[in-house]
Amino acid sequence: MRALYRSLLLTTAVALALPVCGFAAEEVVVYSSRTEDLIKPLFDKYTAETGVTVRYVTDGGGPLLARLKAEGANTPADMLITVDAGNLWQAAQDGVLAPVTSPVLTKNVPAHLHDPEGRWYGVTLRARTIAYSTKRVDPATLSTYEDLADPKWKGRLCLRTSKSVYSQSLIGMTIARLGEEKTESMVKGWVANLAVPPFANDTRVLEAIDAGQCDVGIVNTYYFGGLIREKPALAVALFWPNQAEESGGVHVNVAGAGVTRYAKHAAQAQKLLEWLTEPEAQEMFAGINLEYPVNPAVKIDPLVAVWGSFRQDPHNVSDAGALQAQAVKLMDRADYR
Repeated sequence: MRALYRSLLLTTAVALALPVCGFAAEEVVVYSSRTEDLIKPLFDKYTAETGVTVRYVTDGGGPLLARLKAEGANTPADMLITVDAGNLWQAAQDGVLAPVTSPVLTKNVPAHLHDPEGRWYGVTLRARTIAYSTKRVDPATLSTYEDLADPKWKGRLCLRTSKSVYSQSLIGMTIARLGEEKTESMVKGWVANLAVPPFANDTRVLEAIDAGQCDVGIVNTYYFGGLIREKPALAVALFWPNQAEESGGVHVNVAGAGVTRYAKHAAQAQKLLEWLTEPEAQEMFAGINLEYPVNPAVKIDPLVAVWGSFRQDPHNVSDAGALQAQAVKLMDRADYR
């Protein structure tokens, strides 16, 4: 009941912000789980370039999806922006996103970084990779995600909780790559090697490595970037696992966007989505949060480029959603909490 009341309040807030006569022809309404500090500079730039006003509501990915479903055809939203391919896959499955066919999007976003049916497209990229202590770990001893299950890492590994969608997506994509049996064996090995119980977020994992609570961990790259900005002397570095061709590649994920099924300004929303994948917007969007552009033709922010290049896992990231339920059950069986 409280959630419904909250949703109604938010809907009212958006409605009050819009012209009394209805939606103006030159505007787009966006529901975004990305915070205002990340999206407002982009939307301000888009408005300055095109004259199109972008109105937005920010909230968690789950509440926004629930809201879109509850509002149905009455939603004011023209676009959804959210993080993690698992969340984007769920939005597509729930029928709140419309298929978009666009030569611009097909050109700018690699096939494995968008929905095969065009219901959502990645707009920024992050890698979930291995972080290690530069004081206690020789990077030559690191190789793959699977190797972190080896007993040599016993009492030396830190992880984020399995409740995180980022953990779930990593395991889902590993199931796609290795199959369920090998993935479960890997996760059981991780659990056996934990130095401390899993942390609530990636920053805590990085801080634990720096503090000597553990020697290695698995984190999203932009968390590392954010912490390095605050603590340049952090004694932690990133390692790119699974770089041999037969071993898959680094697990990547996206923040992405799609045009809503009942968009009142679908054409304008598609133009905004296309613009978000163009070079200037890509440099800006990725650079603000120290992520990677999805558009491979775009220059990577210098602070990110120093981490080195890597080969990505080529599996379509939508597998993270399709296999999410299976991944959660597997982690539960492996006692990964």
